[in-house]
Amino acid sequence: MPLIIDKHSPIPQYFQLQTWLLEQIEQGVIKPNDKIPTEEELAQKTGLARATTRQAIQNLVNMGYLVRKRRLGTFVIDRDANNNRQTIVGILVPDIRSGYAPELARGAGDEAANNKHSIIVCSTDDSFIKADFHTNRLIEHCVGGVIFVPTAAPDEKNHLLLERFTRRNIPVVLADRAISDVEVDFVTTDNFQGAYELTKYLILKGHKKIAILVSTLFTTEKQRLEGYKQALSDYGIPLEPSLVFAKPEPYLEKAYLEYVRAILTHKDKFTAIFAGHDRIAYLFYSVANQMGISIPDDVSIVGYDDLAYTNSYSVTLTTMSQPIYAMGEESMKLIMSRIRGNVSGSRKIVLKSSLVERSSVLPRN
Repeated sequence: MPLIIDKHSPIPQYFQLQTWLLEQIEQGVIKPNDKIPTEEELAQKTGLARATTRQAIQNLVNMGYLVRKRRLGTFVIDRDANNNRQTIVGILVPDIRSGYAPELARGAGDEAANNKHSIIVCSTDDSFIKADFHTNRLIEHCVGGVIFVPTAAPDEKNHLLLERFTRRNIPVVLADRAISDVEVDFVTTDNFQGAYELTKYLILKGHKKIAILVSTLFTTEKQRLEGYKQALSDYGIPLEPSLVFAKPEPYLEKAYLEYVRAILTHKDKFTAIFAGHDRIAYLFYSVANQMGISIPDDVSIVGYDDLAYTNSYSVTLTTMSQPIYAMGEESMKLIMSRIRGNVSGSRKIVLKSSLVERSSVLPRN
């Protein structure tokens, strides 16, 4: 079928070009893995504006017929081969080297291996730009599904990444952190209740002056802050704004070291510290040691996550243990059920955390 664009037709010109390209693909004229002409080449051939050819190509990318490869061009997706690649699952996590992400990926990977699935793990460093790059990579690999821990970018940016997958019928499970106004599967823990229990534990140990350091950028730590506040309220302890250190940015060690140092400079104002997660707790240990402050003799501290290394401190950390491995397992189970196509509607799984009492808290009279 020749490429003829009727510029007098009421049918939009981009749609005419899109239809022609689709027919060429479905009839096998343009074969799987073939490179199609560039936007500029199509514009020259048809007399259309380049923006028009771009729209036609992008629509076919969105429909899952084409894939753009950086610096290489746009290619026809081998949809039959894709069916054989449904057992590859992508995992987008903040940092595969540290924090809870390695354990989450291990849980997902073990569950995948038990069911003859493979994984591709990508670190976003909580950056939208890096997540966008890895999103392209996973789409190019024709993954069957994606486990996604949202980045530190605003929700609308994370929405864009989700839409890139869902437009191609690639199922997504959100792990740990939520995104507002989306209908996708979600696996998390009860961060509000966990923080409530930790704060209650400190209160019952006699602590009434409890400082807290969290990031308000993520739903998880926002919920922990609310749990902390609710426990204080329920036990009749007034909230002291000067003890609430809620930072509107993600955890970066250099910046948070300065926050920790500033907080410990005023250690006489509180008897205990609620660290928003264990990596923050580690900074308190480090800076306290430099400043000659004893944990727990001078100040008690609790963390959140129960990362493996926190039990290796000379004063072991009391913390809220999240079932991170199970979070990875459950996320993978949801993805596999989506790949098999035997579910409908979004599902939410909330796992229970448990308090692990160690030696970083001393009772106060």
